[in-house]
Amino acid sequence: MNRREFCRSIAAGAALAACGGCDQTGGTLGRLQSVWSRRGLVDGRLWRPRAMDVDADGLVYIVDFTARIQVFTPEGEFVRGWQTPDYKNGKPTGVTIADDRLLVADTHYFRVLSYALDGTLMEDETIGGTEGHGPGEFGFVTDAVRDASGAMYVAEYGDYDRIQKFAPDGEFILQWGSHGVEPGQFVRPQNLFVDPQDRIWVCDACNHRMQVFDTEGELLFMWGEEGAAPGQLSYPYDIAMDESGNVILIEHGGNRLQVFTEQGEPLGWWGRAGRAEGELDRPWALARDHKGLVHVLDTYNHRVQTITI
Repeated sequence: MNRREFCRSIAAGAALAACGGCDQTGGTLGRLQSVWSRRGLVDGRLWRPRAMDVDADGLVYIVDFTARIQVFTPEGEFVRGWQTPDYKNGKPTGVTIADDRLLVADTHYFRVLSYALDGTLMEDETIGGTEGHGPGEFGFVTDAVRDASGAMYVAEYGDYDRIQKFAPDGEFILQWGSHGVEPGQFVRPQNLFVDPQDRIWVCDACNHRMQVFDTEGELLFMWGEEGAAPGQLSYPYDIAMDESGNVILIEHGGNRLQVFTEQGEPLGWWGRAGRAEGELDRPWALARDHKGLVHVLDTYNHRVQTITI
């Protein structure tokens, strides 16, 4: 079993057991607003959805295990959809909306695809496509984001576990990170987030922690420890932030959403393991819209749960 498979097996086991020691009320915050979609292959249904983001109008963009990208209203009504160019080798695991583009982490093709929000593939904006450890080459890409200057940051795992930075025109600038548990190292950097101060937040998933860097890759601070108790983390997979700077995390292994101050002080949680409304099964992602709605991608329940915090 290689490192990637080991990490996945641990996450799957944790997903079934992590809430055994949690308060079974399902959390201390969050109000469920709606539950939408269900398992299926037709338009409007989901099959193990893996990543999501929202645009300025509140439309929700989701990629699932069939390599479909689907767009929904905040209430879950299907708007449009399309398929990524290739998917026999594997499916995308990350999407981010930046500068009127949908950036898709085409994980097993070692690249970042760029789409107009109507689904038009901008082929001249694709970054990567070659497996390797050189500048502009990638392992398994998990996410891509842009800072205020338009520079792009791309996370990858596999043999590399690093972040690469590119200029707005796609030219390689720098990289940082390696595989490991020391500060500045990663074990599956799953998702990225750029805050209003242009700090780069990294969900260091298999190290069960958050690491925060400046735009030159210098580590500013980090927090998090493995566990199922409130304030501990079990495979943090995605991140959002509210207007107060509070950090909202989804835990793939913990089957819950947690909210922290930016310094890592816990403020509360929502969710627990299960299939009923308000329960989660190995969630991969979340997205917060301009109205404060938080959409949670309940992956193995093949649905979205929308809450307010």
